[in-house]
Amino acid sequence: MTRLFGTNGIRGVVGQDMTADLAVRVGRAIGTHFGSGTVALARDPRLSGPMLARAVAAGLMSSGLEVIDLGMVPTPCAQYYVHTHPGLKGGVVITASHNPREFNGIKALDAQGMEMAREEEEAIETIYFEERYRAADWSGVGDLRSDPGAADAYLRGILAHVDLEAIRKRKLTVVADPANGAGCVTTPYLLRALGCRVLTINGQPDGAFPGRLPEPTVEHLENLMRMVVEAKADLGVAHDGDADRAIFVDETGAFLYGDKSLALLARSELAAHGGLVVTPVSTSSVLEDVVREAGGHLVRTRVGSPIVARTMLAQGAAFGGEENGGIIFPAHQFCRDGGMTLAKMLEVVAKADRPLSKLAASLPQYSLQKQAVEVPVDRREATLEALVGLVKDRKVETIDGVKIYEPDGWVLVRPSGTEPLFRVYAEAKTPERARALAAEGADLVRRAVRA
Repeated sequence: MTRLFGTNGIRGVVGQDMTADLAVRVGRAIGTHFGSGTVALARDPRLSGPMLARAVAAGLMSSGLEVIDLGMVPTPCAQYYVHTHPGLKGGVVITASHNPREFNGIKALDAQGMEMAREEEEAIETIYFEERYRAADWSGVGDLRSDPGAADAYLRGILAHVDLEAIRKRKLTVVADPANGAGCVTTPYLLRALGCRVLTINGQPDGAFPGRLPEPTVEHLENLMRMVVEAKADLGVAHDGDADRAIFVDETGAFLYGDKSLALLARSELAAHGGLVVTPVSTSSVLEDVVREAGGHLVRTRVGSPIVARTMLAQGAAFGGEENGGIIFPAHQFCRDGGMTLAKMLEVVAKADRPLSKLAASLPQYSLQKQAVEVPVDRREATLEALVGLVKDRKVETIDGVKIYEPDGWVLVRPSGTEPLFRVYAEAKTPERARALAAEGADLVRRAVRA
């Protein structure tokens, strides 16, 4: 059976892999899996979003489900809506998150608002490929209604989990870059509610992403970094297309890599609550150092926010997240949340009464380098198998892909769950050594493809 779901839902290029026909059938399969009841539906601003949302809604209603359309909101907003409405069976979000503008996707949520467990995805895939759809009769077809209040409820939920007085007292200036994505309808309003002076860039929803590409990488955030300095802001924040991630720029205009923001927030959360922290194998050793210093315990998982979230739920973790800016606060909800991450970072800066650059400088220093090597999807498994053979005499970990440990660093090579490529992560104490390890990892992938 061919697999539909990747690391974060079903994704593909619109008009090629991601079509209205596919969306209707996926909607029918999800509806058949749920059986009956009501589900929430949301989307990001991608140009194909209305088409795919309506197609999924048709599939869901054809199986007898009622659909509540939340409109264009961040993915964590939709997840919060499901999480705080116990009567719902789950939800569906039309988004391709950080992927380029030509992509879109379908993400299925369970009744807790979490991305579905793999066993549930497999059940949906079985229904889809065997075409065992439930077809409601004329009187059993589901209805569609809207709820425009999801964003306001989501913002109230975030505000309930931070020290409002401490943040408002500082009167911070923040430059927000929602990437013309779903964060446009929440993040500026969140900042205003937190008493911040708010400046925005790429602040109008536009599925063509005219301001920058959706992924908040250093290459895409030059305008934000410049604007933070020119505005004399305390920090800048950037989201991906569906605002489940937050990446920061400090007051000097320097890009703050996600592993550092993850470590700063972990330090704060462990000081308040203690306990267990969960993160993938790709995360920098800086998090491990911070967790150890705080007396906590670190658990590493395969890459993917659903895996991190479910491990956190199962083990009662106090905090968790990924090095790409996707951070999970379980007191709020078990999913990565760009809005919650922003509010918590402002709380850290406000309470420390120190600039973000100084807070980041207080962390153990590592250099993390990334590369990507294109590998056809049909060569993925063979390439991974060949990789294992190439490094069989070295110290390795195979939780997800192949992670090679050296005395002065490590390199991780793993297949992407959303794109036809292998990702290479390398870390060392110096940039030169990290680049060398990354180059070695990329070369290993190329050799494995040829093997």
